[in-house]
Amino acid sequence: MEYIQLALIIILFLIALNLWTKVDSLEGRIKGLQYTLKQLTKQSGLPENPVNAALRKLIKEGEDIKAIKKARETLGLSLLEGKEYIDKLKEEN
Repeated sequence: MEYIQLALIIILFLIALNLWTKVDSLEGRIKGLQYTLKQLTKQSGLPENPVNAALRKLIKEGEDIKAIKKARETLGLSLLEGKEYIDKLKEEN
């Protein structure tokens, strides 16, 4: 019985390791795509998303939570994505 439990633990560990590796790989690919998209946007002369001006104003006023809420509502982001979006706008300033 102990061998079965040990085998299950090892199998679960290997599955978790495999999933972690795939997620890490996908995160790297997403960062690469974001970089490419940013470069294409600069080269094509497309304007920045209009909501960014309002979000920067909220950030400047210290209203980060309101900025995250507005980003989520406007852009359809999850809570984590909204926070990351606002954090990136903060870094740009």
